[in-house]
Amino acid sequence: MGKVAVGATVVCAAAVCAVSVYIVRRRMQSSGKWARVIEILRVFEEDCATPIGKLRQVADAMTVEMHAGLASEGGSKLKMLISYVDNLPSGEEHGFFYALDLGGTNFRVMRVLLGGKQGRVVKQESEEVSIPPHLMTSGSDELFNFIAEALAKFVATEGEDFHLPEGRQRELGFTFSFPVKQTSLSSGTLIKWTKGFSIEDTVGQDVVGELVKAMERVGLDMNVTALVNDTVGTLAGGRYYNPDVVAAVILGTGTNAAYVERAHAIPKWHGLLPKSGEMVINMEWGNFRSSHLPLTEYDHSLDFDSLNPGEQILEKIISGMYLGEILRRVLLKMAEEAAFFGDSVPPKLRIPFIIRTPNMSAMHSDTSPDLKVVGSKLKDILEVPTTSLKMRKVVMSLCNIIASRGARLSAAGIYGILKKIGRDAPKDGETQKSVIAMDGGLFEHYTQFSECMESSLKELLGDEASESVEVIHSNDGSGVGAALLAASHSQYLEDSETS
Repeated sequence: MGKVAVGATVVCAAAVCAVSVYIVRRRMQSSGKWARVIEILRVFEEDCATPIGKLRQVADAMTVEMHAGLASEGGSKLKMLISYVDNLPSGEEHGFFYALDLGGTNFRVMRVLLGGKQGRVVKQESEEVSIPPHLMTSGSDELFNFIAEALAKFVATEGEDFHLPEGRQRELGFTFSFPVKQTSLSSGTLIKWTKGFSIEDTVGQDVVGELVKAMERVGLDMNVTALVNDTVGTLAGGRYYNPDVVAAVILGTGTNAAYVERAHAIPKWHGLLPKSGEMVINMEWGNFRSSHLPLTEYDHSLDFDSLNPGEQILEKIISGMYLGEILRRVLLKMAEEAAFFGDSVPPKLRIPFIIRTPNMSAMHSDTSPDLKVVGSKLKDILEVPTTSLKMRKVVMSLCNIIASRGARLSAAGIYGILKKIGRDAPKDGETQKSVIAMDGGLFEHYTQFSECMESSLKELLGDEASESVEVIHSNDGSGVGAALLAASHSQYLEDSETS
């Protein structure tokens, strides 16, 4: 009996011992895995670092590329496109003007009634129209006929407020957010379609010409006064309300910047110098790249897997399209190499772009003590049922690293523009303000991003210079901005000035 008891005890003790060893091993493994999580986080933070010295190097590189892009076509990663806008709105504009904003699967038609300095935008009306999917891949005539018909229907609903003087043609600003080689203020040839459009017979054609022919076919008498890029429109909208606006930056799904350059500082401009002595330059700054940009292994893999490898490098590290995807890629490495979400990788985490930047922003904004929002977002998006507080803190740290890098590099880009136009330092006896008009969902809705960008710009400028630089939100450049440019470049401008 005793032998059996002893034997049982021995077996029992051996089992307990095996379990203990297993638990200790698991703890060692899990602490080893957690150490790997922390190591991945540490390396990522180091690789994303943007100390002030590095930001100054990025800004200087931006300024150098701006000079090169203005000197010759193809001379720089920055296209530095001449917009032919040499007469920004002043606030004096009167009358009513139309805008057409085509930039995706929907387009918008708008009319704006302007009442000069006192009235400003007296009234505006707009309508959004969905483009049937088959028209995105049909013929040029079919697409532009559809747009012209919608525009004609909208014109037919003009109320009494929108009264056109006798003998005047309606005038339109056309925002066309696809790659175009602009040939004058009101003409530009399509380089290629993007965003799901594929209409071969439009490529190489003047998009304004295509629209005008379609308007003629539907019997609509309207003059396309300006072909506008949405960033240039944002600049126009900003300048309309504030004469100190010198540049515009869009931080949304994508990113771009435009600014006012002295016409004589554009060596590749071979035309007559405009009367204003100024020319708006569309930088296409998303394509900026430099050895000074802090790029990580995740940025390189994202770029390699993208539709345009080697292009739009700045855009891929600062814009809303990509911030959530960078977060996903770091979390995937943690899941694969350090079992961050447990023994198996959540299948959803393998889906590119499943974490959208608004989700990242919501997690980053979480101020609850247990980071409840972070937990619920991981559950909703990745279907991870439970997460510990320390896991949520890691996710919060990643959001902070990614957003801070993007925001600080955006500030360096703005500082580079201010350096190029000599607005980066106070001048003796001058109190000239320099205002940057901003638009885009990333700037508008991701508070930590925009606040970090503004504080980083102040840090770059220093206390004295930052007193004279202001960042403002300028909404709807692609709509109201286009109508304002139609007004400031109206064919009837001479009449109103002499009357």
